[in-house]
Amino acid sequence: MAAPRQLSRFWEWGKNIVCVGRNYAEHAREMRSAVLSEPVLFLKPSSAYAPEGSPILMPAYSRDLQHELELGVVIGQRARAVPQAAAMDYVAGYALCLDMTARDVQNECKKQGLPWTLAKGFTASCPVSAFVPKEKIPDPHKLRLWLKVNGELRQEGETSSMIFSIPYIISYVSKIITLEEGDIILTGTPKGVGPVKENDEIQAGIDGVVSMRFKVERPEC
Repeated sequence: MAAPRQLSRFWEWGKNIVCVGRNYAEHAREMRSAVLSEPVLFLKPSSAYAPEGSPILMPAYSRDLQHELELGVVIGQRARAVPQAAAMDYVAGYALCLDMTARDVQNECKKQGLPWTLAKGFTASCPVSAFVPKEKIPDPHKLRLWLKVNGELRQEGETSSMIFSIPYIISYVSKIITLEEGDIILTGTPKGVGPVKENDEIQAGIDGVVSMRFKVERPEC
């Protein structure tokens, strides 16, 4: 018999990584993008996961790799067309995530009207912290997120500043994509995104909840 799947290791078997763009107004402004009335969605493949202890890998085709710090919401059961009022019942827990982005590639994709897969979906583009059970975060809209590069504070933000709430996002996504146990939704990044280079060390955390550490490396092949 196959070993039972553990939500505490969702990155080993979860299928879908659904990402929400422009969910903090100040980040939208720093990217010179409009604040939208509906979420912007994109996907990462499950091979984008990088659990703590593994490196962040720089894609060879990019010269501008940037960090985007995000709260991830881990889904605990199949969710399809979920109403907002019931959405939090489908949450199993949380994780701190990085949406690593090849910014130069993304900018070129935007100019040409192309999808963002090359910029967002490369291997190890979604570093994740340890799983945090739902019970440890009574209100996910009252969290402070922070990120440092080589000890220098680069990003910090409050989840209370999200444009779209977590119940709204779960409801919205589940009407488009059927979510499964172990899937994760990245809820957007606060302002302060910026570049990293080879051998940089990234530290990030949710105050009082969880922290993580990653090193940036170039892949051998």
